[in-house]
Amino acid sequence: MEAETGGGTKAPDKFHRELEVLKDKLLELAGLAEKAIMLSVKAFLTGDEDLAHRVIRGDKSVNDLEETIDGECVRLIALFQPVAIDLRQLMAVDHIIAELERIGDSATNIAEEVLALQQMPSKPAHPQLPQLALDVQEMVRQSLQAFLRRDPQLARRICKADDEVDELDRTIITELLEDMTGNPESIPAGQSQVNVVRNLERVGDHATNIAEQVVYMVEGESVRHRCQG
Repeated sequence: MEAETGGGTKAPDKFHRELEVLKDKLLELAGLAEKAIMLSVKAFLTGDEDLAHRVIRGDKSVNDLEETIDGECVRLIALFQPVAIDLRQLMAVDHIIAELERIGDSATNIAEEVLALQQMPSKPAHPQLPQLALDVQEMVRQSLQAFLRRDPQLARRICKADDEVDELDRTIITELLEDMTGNPESIPAGQSQVNVVRNLERVGDHATNIAEQVVYMVEGESVRHRCQG
């Protein structure tokens, strides 16, 4: 699907040029999703209600861009009928944008907890919650790097990192539940933190799903739930 130039080198054809444009749009969506999760966590840790509203309003931009890219994927498949690695790349883009949209949803959920907490007695955030947030954000960044570099080894490391995130998630939730058992008045705020932790854990799952798509795209083998190799 490539045409020879006069100098003997290969120039991208129309399909590959449009695929690169699509990848640029994916990166734009990724930037929106990453920023949303970062700001939602900041809003939660600081109790910033205005910032939480900003995250919630921004979710429409994430949804709209995801729909635009999805439509472009369908158009390119119908127009060019790509096969092999080209088709896998296009399918990977379509799957990844869905995961990014869900990351945006998790950010919105966290922002909504900020607003709910305004009506509750204050409770300090679990000391390991900020680390969990940093870990899942790094997983998202690394999964996108794996996609851009077509790096299945990096993708598999992300899958392994998800096990560590899951363990931290379980530790935090267990400690929050123990605290709520001994302090009934802390239950509403404690449950809100549990909700935040679970949303962060889902972000890690979405990053893992992106990594699995990278392995499939490069190697042509589905590795869902076993991409550590």
